[in-house]
Amino acid sequence: MADKKKEMEKLNEEMIACSKCALRKGCNQVVPGEGSADARIVFIGEGPGAKEDQLGRPFVGAAGKFLDEMLEIINLKREDVYIANTVKCRPPQNRDPLDEEKEACWPWLEKQIDLIKPDLIVTLGKHSLEKFLPGQKISEVHGKALRRDFPGLGKQVFFALYHPAAALYNGSMREILIKDFKRIPKIFELIDKEKDSKIKENNHSQGRLLK
Repeated sequence: MADKKKEMEKLNEEMIACSKCALRKGCNQVVPGEGSADARIVFIGEGPGAKEDQLGRPFVGAAGKFLDEMLEIINLKREDVYIANTVKCRPPQNRDPLDEEKEACWPWLEKQIDLIKPDLIVTLGKHSLEKFLPGQKISEVHGKALRRDFPGLGKQVFFALYHPAAALYNGSMREILIKDFKRIPKIFELIDKEKDSKIKENNHSQGRLLK
């Protein structure tokens, strides 16, 4: 929808003007996110790297190319999905984002998710996982779909994946990621079946009330 696209563009402009945390002073560009405002799936990584900081786009380095490859495997393109990070500015020397930096950026990510209203949120890496599913170990929950009632976002389905960067120099990790990624279409099938079931149930209930 055009209105959602305009809202996302306005939100991006607001993010680019943000200077709420110290990360903004040390980076070249704010990296708001990229993709469709109508996406059914949102991928959330950790933070921009050097290439992302240079171009102002998420996942455009080597890890991004691998993400593109995996999207192609399940017949999706970048423009079909939405890609963002827990922080919008590159941490110095690509260090892990600090808790206070993720907290400062959280309202932006929350607004993005609330605007898109995806059916599925895919966490990429431990920082993204910890933000949405605290206390979970990525080694135990990767490749699993979990439903949670998340404060501010309501009931949401999450799917945990290792970060694509972890697979760049590890062949076995690459295979794990691809195997997990291939489960995404099946998860959508289950979500759609559940939606259909709820619609039929509601229609049936309305029919009883009308009698």
